[in-house]
Amino acid sequence: MARQKALKLYRNIGIIAHIDAGKTTTTERVLYYTGRKHQVVDVHDTKDGKGSTTTDYMEQERKRGITIQSAAVSTEWKGHQVNVIDTPGHVDFTIEVNRSLRVLDGAVVVFDGVAGVEPQTETNWRLADQYNVPRLCYVNKMDRIGASFAHCVKGIRERLGANALICQVPLGSNDEFIGIADLVANAGYIWESDDKDSKWEIVPLADLRARLNFASTVDNDWVDRLPKLRQDLLESALAMDDDAFERLLETGEFDQDMLKKCIRKGSISGKLVPVFCGSSYRNRGVQQLLDGVIDYLPYPGENGGISMVDEDGKIIGEQEVTDDAPARALAFKVINDQFGTLTFCRVYSGVIKKGDTLLNVTRGKKERIGRIVEVQADSTKDIEEVRAGDICAFVSMKDTETGDTLCDPSSPVLLERMRFPDPVISVSVQPKNRNDIDKMSTALYKMAKADPSLRMEVDKETGETVLKGMGELHLEITVDRMRTELGVEAVMGKPKVSFREAFGGPIELVFTHKKQSGGSGQYAEVKMIFEPGEPGSGIEFSDEIVGGRIPREYIPAVEHAIRTESRKGQVAGYEVVDFKARLVDGKFHDVDSSALAFEIAGKGAFREAHRGSRPKLLEPIMGVEVVTEAEFLGDIIGDVNRRRGTVSEQGQKGLQSFVQGFVPLSEMFGYINFLRSATRGRGTFTMEFDNYAEVPASMVEKLMEKEAK
Repeated sequence: MARQKALKLYRNIGIIAHIDAGKTTTTERVLYYTGRKHQVVDVHDTKDGKGSTTTDYMEQERKRGITIQSAAVSTEWKGHQVNVIDTPGHVDFTIEVNRSLRVLDGAVVVFDGVAGVEPQTETNWRLADQYNVPRLCYVNKMDRIGASFAHCVKGIRERLGANALICQVPLGSNDEFIGIADLVANAGYIWESDDKDSKWEIVPLADLRARLNFASTVDNDWVDRLPKLRQDLLESALAMDDDAFERLLETGEFDQDMLKKCIRKGSISGKLVPVFCGSSYRNRGVQQLLDGVIDYLPYPGENGGISMVDEDGKIIGEQEVTDDAPARALAFKVINDQFGTLTFCRVYSGVIKKGDTLLNVTRGKKERIGRIVEVQADSTKDIEEVRAGDICAFVSMKDTETGDTLCDPSSPVLLERMRFPDPVISVSVQPKNRNDIDKMSTALYKMAKADPSLRMEVDKETGETVLKGMGELHLEITVDRMRTELGVEAVMGKPKVSFREAFGGPIELVFTHKKQSGGSGQYAEVKMIFEPGEPGSGIEFSDEIVGGRIPREYIPAVEHAIRTESRKGQVAGYEVVDFKARLVDGKFHDVDSSALAFEIAGKGAFREAHRGSRPKLLEPIMGVEVVTEAEFLGDIIGDVNRRRGTVSEQGQKGLQSFVQGFVPLSEMFGYINFLRSATRGRGTFTMEFDNYAEVPASMVEKLMEKEAK
């Protein structure tokens, strides 16, 4: 079957933002205006459990009014196929944004018009930078009290370091927000009402000053500046194309199509970030945003393909997005639901048909494609084939996990996978009914397989099943989803922090392993230097043996021993991180030496060196932001200090005040209860992992006692 729609008519986009910026509300409007659905459900109308938005269909999402897992929907706009992924804004679910951005071609970043750039926006922006994803900015909620377009644009430029290109300006704000001025179209759009089917009047930009007079001086100032803003837009956009810029300078002429091509060129290259505005809840600006997606975000492959890598992750080439190549796809999400296991994939090249057999290159196993479905949030539609550029789901794959590469068996290659953060918090989990231990283990395995930011392990000393994740909410919702999706009820223990350990300083030592008990013995001697590394540098092993002092075949055993032994340090048994291990000398015996002997020597050397280096205990430090009313700031700052935290910044966000700082995770459990009490329920906070830092010596014993309880 031939391709139904040209690749240039596809857009794969994600909607990303901080929590409560309006991603899901915007997605609902997109589906309504594109004709995919015929009524609009608002997020605040779902908490009674009787209804749900299209993309927030899980019970946990309806109850909390937040997005928990990314949901994919497909729709059409002006002849273009638009595949949209609505992502979570809560920091505990950043992995959903991470894996979505890995396979998307563009993103719409939604901003709260009052709050501006918020912490999770910055995190998501960095992820988009990491995966080279072009973006549009959409300043939402311009109808709210305290909304400031200028504040948002300033934040985009200064905090995100983006070259923001203002394409639209709000006409009014708060209750007076009546429309937008489109600098590209040289026209203003004034809506007749808030109704979702309301029409808008098109007014030439030059006529707006005579038509409008707002109560706010700031709003009037925006209207006065429209000619200057349009000129700035022309100069910035046309500078993307030398011929267009010269034509503007020489003749003063250009056409709108040329202007859009220049903006598109700047957007796709990352040199420009177009800025739009509106109010999704008031049904203003969404259609124009959709036009921007078509005009300024790339089609699959326009911004390059995906890197091909070797087994060590080194880039060895690039796979272009084309049908005329072997089939290659990247699995970016696995979910378990009423349809069984759904494996979401982005197809980068070739054609995959129902009944084909693909090779999972990551795991060396073959998978037969039984069913292919197009996913509409919580519903599916069977399709016969998928092609380069498509996002789809394969049903009931046995061995494929997030990040795996699926290929034509005759042309195997690894595609670059996404990188996931390590968990920072853990809880013990046990079944409500003791007879359900096996069912719980199976359910936890399925949840961890679907979510790479989860880890499941069994504590060898206590026999407890331990679940590790990104935050209290993450773990709480995982256990709740086991109940609703897999029918397994479990009870969570008290949260515990994932500490780390480090070398206190450089240390050099010689360790000899010698064993003689009849027959051939064991002998190995290693001389090693251990040094602390830079934070985040990982484990670096260097072989500095010269003159055959240790045979080459034994050296990998030493490295393996050190990497294995580093999983349990000498302070409190936590993983040892960020150090250099240098093997500088050693001795061997012609008869008694073996790889096993050198592995034992390596383990012993590591234990003695770590113990003798005055090792440090490291704890996760969280970046915290609290937003509340000014009268409560004193209590908030005082409490941050009591929790061994530091305040880095404080200021205003619209009508509210904020405090940013860094606090150890061990001090943040149950913080929401304090915040509700201190601010009479008016404060909110966000928290994300920032770095690992040394625990003060005086606190080590106290913290370990606290963790043991």
